[in-house]
Amino acid sequence: MHGQPPGDPVYRALDAFATALVAAGVQHVCVAPGARSTPLALTFARHPGVRAWSHVDERSAAFFALGIAKTTGRVAVVVCTSGTAAANFYPAVVEAAYAHVPLLVLTGDRPPELRDCGAPQTIDQIKLFGSHVKWFVEVGAGESRARYMRALAARAVRAASAGPAGPVHLNLPYREPLMPADGVGAAPADCVPGAITVHEAGQAPDSKGIETLASLVSAHPRGLIVCGPWAPDGEGVMAVTALARAAGYPLLADPLSQIRTGAHDRSRVIDCYDALLRDDEFAGRMRSQLVLRIGAMPRSKALLRYLERQAGATHVVLEASGAWADPALLADRMIIGDPSVVCRVVAEQLPQGREASAWAGEWAAANGRARGALADRLRAGVELFEGKVFAELAELLPGGALVYVGNSMPVRDLEVFWPAGPVGVRFLCNHGANGIDGMLSSGLGAAAVAPGPVVLVTGDLGFYHDLNGLLAAKRYGLDALVIVLNNDGGGIFSFLPQAACGPEFEEFFATPHGLDFRHAAALYEGHFTRVGSWAEFRSAVRTGLDASGLRIIEVSTVDRQRNVELHRAMWSAVSDALRGG
Repeated sequence: MHGQPPGDPVYRALDAFATALVAAGVQHVCVAPGARSTPLALTFARHPGVRAWSHVDERSAAFFALGIAKTTGRVAVVVCTSGTAAANFYPAVVEAAYAHVPLLVLTGDRPPELRDCGAPQTIDQIKLFGSHVKWFVEVGAGESRARYMRALAARAVRAASAGPAGPVHLNLPYREPLMPADGVGAAPADCVPGAITVHEAGQAPDSKGIETLASLVSAHPRGLIVCGPWAPDGEGVMAVTALARAAGYPLLADPLSQIRTGAHDRSRVIDCYDALLRDDEFAGRMRSQLVLRIGAMPRSKALLRYLERQAGATHVVLEASGAWADPALLADRMIIGDPSVVCRVVAEQLPQGREASAWAGEWAAANGRARGALADRLRAGVELFEGKVFAELAELLPGGALVYVGNSMPVRDLEVFWPAGPVGVRFLCNHGANGIDGMLSSGLGAAAVAPGPVVLVTGDLGFYHDLNGLLAAKRYGLDALVIVLNNDGGGIFSFLPQAACGPEFEEFFATPHGLDFRHAAALYEGHFTRVGSWAEFRSAVRTGLDASGLRIIEVSTVDRQRNVELHRAMWSAVSDALRGG
């Protein structure tokens, strides 16, 4: 199958999956017979990179794979069809769990519509092996995305191998027809992305991952460093900025990376990437050879679209926690290690002379024009506008302040409108699951322990959702300034396709509430101010920073549609500036 003409998309994705397993070190696959696992069996039987072993009995197949894995120290794979066939793997899975043997269990399954309806050979296979596996994934029925499948393979091998080693279970449902549509099922090499390489860098300055990254940076002058939400210490910030300078790379820094503001070197920081990359001409011209991403993915959809278009670039993700931080499925290499160590050592290994690269200079010049265009628009008497709140706070807050920002629109406007600068401000957000839940309580928890002033910025729905959290401010006498951006509903939906769904939009998406939050402030003995101009806003913020206790400022912004229009006017101004208009 491998290397034949293009075929069924499910089989193309499985070919990418098998190729990624081989690249990660898998050499042996034990296959038990069955119809529902046909795509898996054919893929491995025809792939030149693995030895496929056929076994009539599932229990024996699993223990045979266990013996291979114990002897070689590498992940071995075992495959079966749906139903009790999978249950027969259980004893070997338990042994692998307690003996710390790296085993990858692939079970074919019926699709969801055939479950719990009397379909033959169908049992509940979701988390079938319970706590005896290190990781479980229910793969989408008939999954056909090659990039997802190659990432899944790399993640599964790493999860099974990382100490302590153990079994990993992937459940793969398939619909009929189970044979490839054209009887072949493979793709040419250029149709399937290459396998992902995982480097365990740790703290070793001479690790293979660090050496590889240094070689890649040396060979690719047109590169980018993208820093998303991260929690670096001072050494980490210095290491990343030193690498950007030594490599001659622009540094696209989300505020939550903690790199956009402070006294460190910001000469490579690009703070207007979202606005720049909305301009198709600019984004199309700035073709990157290498993308190094540190931390979580920034929120900017313009940045994501740009990165997805860099098909010819090498994408490297540097992750400290060991989590698989690649939601865009773009990574060619994952380096698991301390970014402070990796960036510092790579910067030291680079040759001199790249600091003043024309590539970085073009990014910096465009960034300056974009930030200037946004500042001009914001100064031009714009009405109360959610984005400008963050530009104003950047000028009002002292060094050492902490800004805890809510999800949905506030964190996105923070990313766009907070400029880079020398005043060091710490930014926090509940970006793990990106929900609006508990935002006030989280921010007040920060206020209970932070040394400097704490400012919470939330939308009205986020404020409403956690009103009970304000009790903590009253009970514990916390000092906190809460800024509520009130557009009477879910403003973010006005930017999304749902805005065109007709009369249902207001009721089921925008969800206007009509609440007067003054009463909530009174209930929890907080001071409330509703501002109607930017002068009133600045005055209220300054007063709130100097005062003690709970202070709530409501910014009743323009209507939601007008908010969309103002954002689009900002992007238009940036495009004009890039063209010298």
